[in-house]
Amino acid sequence: MTAEVEYRPALRAGVLVSDPFLRGPATVHLIKDTAGGQSFKVGVKESFLISRMDGSRTLGQLGEAYAREYGRRLGDANWGQLLGMLGTRGLLADSAPTAAAPATAATDPAAAPEAPPPRRLLSGSIRLVADADATTARLHRAVGFLLHPVCMVPLLAAVLAMETVLALRLGDAVLAARDLFLNPVLLAATGVLLWLSTALHELAHGVVARHFGGRVGEIGLRWRLPVVIMYCTVDNYLYLRTRWHRIATAVAGAVMNLLFLLPFCALWLWAPLDAATHDALTGLLLLGSVQAFAMLVPLPPLDGYKIVSQWAGATELASSSRDFLRLAVRRDPAAAGYPGRARTVYTAYGLGTLLVLGVLAASAAALVHHLLTAARAA
Repeated sequence: MTAEVEYRPALRAGVLVSDPFLRGPATVHLIKDTAGGQSFKVGVKESFLISRMDGSRTLGQLGEAYAREYGRRLGDANWGQLLGMLGTRGLLADSAPTAAAPATAATDPAAAPEAPPPRRLLSGSIRLVADADATTARLHRAVGFLLHPVCMVPLLAAVLAMETVLALRLGDAVLAARDLFLNPVLLAATGVLLWLSTALHELAHGVVARHFGGRVGEIGLRWRLPVVIMYCTVDNYLYLRTRWHRIATAVAGAVMNLLFLLPFCALWLWAPLDAATHDALTGLLLLGSVQAFAMLVPLPPLDGYKIVSQWAGATELASSSRDFLRLAVRRDPAAAGYPGRARTVYTAYGLGTLLVLGVLAASAAALVHHLLTAARAA
């Protein structure tokens, strides 16, 4: 490698390197080739070098930076292995892009693109637009101003006020929702509105991701009859510039669900309505709020799971927590091999999940008790 010490490696345009993520006992970085769609993981030391390959530094300069950071120099074999891996995958500017990673590559299943499920009568998916990214860009130009704090802060304050009023009238709202299920016409209308809310939920993910430099790959419909839902896929979600950008993208859907309810809340509070319409709006507000907050439960594949994963700086958080806690319960010596931060994150997620499930179970029991008590009183 001595003759090539002046070589200036540069990643090809479209190669993305993620922030560090916990995965099991290790800390890894994800690397994605947007041209071929392939993703794989590397260690922290490899990422230190790869992320600095922008064509401005020679191998000698990269080696000096590595030695200062880690206290050792890389040998010719180390450089050969790293550059060979990048070149084989076509990730360097002076190498040809490859359509797929080599069979021996350690790909990251969590970051790899999902193969589209086969389309059948009872289940499948279909794209709604030819260019999802361009569609999202147009939506962002139209409504992106709402993401500015000047607009978003008052909207969130209105949502908080709405949920506070609804919580204060929760008992009556539960009974109104029960009565709504006994009225097929109003129930159908409420169902249509809630479905529209889910569609806006998905588009909100795409618009906020676009706001932070994300790319939307698909917008479409996915069905598993009788359920038909809209979906919006952000191709580079894990590679958005900061953790808070990823959290904002994940939480955007639930916020959109709640913002959707604001006009109906205004009618509910101030419009002169007959009793049936008022109760129907009460049921819509309650069911819509439950829909929004349900998406924030920190279990995969819900948005709340993505939020918690990004807050913790982890990928495959659920499976990693399960594996660690299984080892810890068995007092397996392998559990001691996890670094302190990993042990804290995985234990907190496991205990937090149990707490959330307990709260949900208690809430369900309280709901049933309230309905039964109201039925006896009637």
